[in-house]
Amino acid sequence: MKNLTIVGAQWGDEGKGKIVDWLASKADTVVRFQGGNNAGHTIKIGDEVFKLNLLPSGIIRGKKCIIGNGVVLDPWALEYEINQLTSQSILINESNLLIAENICLILPIHRIIDELNEKSRGFEKIGTTKKGIGPAYEDKVGRRSLRLCDLDDDRLLRKKINSLMDFHILRLK
Repeated sequence: MKNLTIVGAQWGDEGKGKIVDWLASKADTVVRFQGGNNAGHTIKIGDEVFKLNLLPSGIIRGKKCIIGNGVVLDPWALEYEINQLTSQSILINESNLLIAENICLILPIHRIIDELNEKSRGFEKIGTTKKGIGPAYEDKVGRRSLRLCDLDDDRLLRKKINSLMDFHILRLK
């Protein structure tokens, strides 16, 4: 198989996960290129049940997996998911999971903003999962977001955190 992309209508519950899982068994590499941890899918192999939100489904089948920079990444959710799968004897390490260094991070402030935005809508709620995905994408597009690579530079990290906080505090006033 050369390259194959699965794209849905962006509504969820379309069966994309099942198709990707089936194709992953035949692929060398599986890439997650967009979204966040607000949705996911369940994979059943024999009697084992695996729940995925961020990790590409190829990780279950021992394939090399990549989380690309179109994803907004909640590091705490990723850690939880890795721990869950590790407890189910799924090997996850730097040889089978790569994460784009320029991936944007979902921070606790994004979850708070998501909840405040939903509450302020009154009767016109959009049904957010309150996991911060929308606000994290807003910061990505606004070029305010913290990226994984920013964690390597203390000076830059502090500057970006202060800038991000200043922006959102002014907005919330």
